[in-house]
Amino acid sequence: MEQGSIFALLGSNGAGKTTLIKILTTLLKQDGGTAIVNGFDVASQPDHVRQSLSLTGQFAAVDEILTRQENLIMIAKLRHVKNPRQVADELLTHFGLTDAATRRASTYSGGMRRRLDIAMSLVGTPPIIFLDEPTTGLDPEARIEMWKVVKELADGGRTAFLTTQYLDEAEQLADRIAILLEHLLRAT
Repeated sequence: MEQGSIFALLGSNGAGKTTLIKILTTLLKQDGGTAIVNGFDVASQPDHVRQSLSLTGQFAAVDEILTRQENLIMIAKLRHVKNPRQVADELLTHFGLTDAATRRASTYSGGMRRRLDIAMSLVGTPPIIFLDEPTTGLDPEARIEMWKVVKELADGGRTAFLTTQYLDEAEQLADRIAILLEHLLRAT
């Protein structure tokens, strides 16, 4: 994939999209073959792979007790980013999350949590962003807003690898699309 491009992996529930993401992000060991991310072998160079990516899973990984700002500052500190508060404030502004930045995350809507989750993924400016079904469970307005965010990532030079089960989403966003088919075995 080229820098600043969007790759969509399309497939139905259970086809293996999340499993593939877990392999490519070093969360799961592959059974065989070779997987290369950003020029690094997933099996033999997992530290280099992890340093070059960020992952936003299917479910928001937001700490419910913390505020928006505290969530971002925590991630910035974990990634050893200079000026964590400044980085948090910039991302809050960029994602339109400055309103109620001091409210606990447990009070946010699904769309707000998702935007915060993606903002957290961008701390430290990783060149590759993995988005595992980023619009699942969002209302139509929040879904379109998420499409804008993904396009902005690519326009800003980030490479996005997203999984989706929605053909229209893949068509709207992706420069390239692959389809993962589920193989069903049936006893006769």
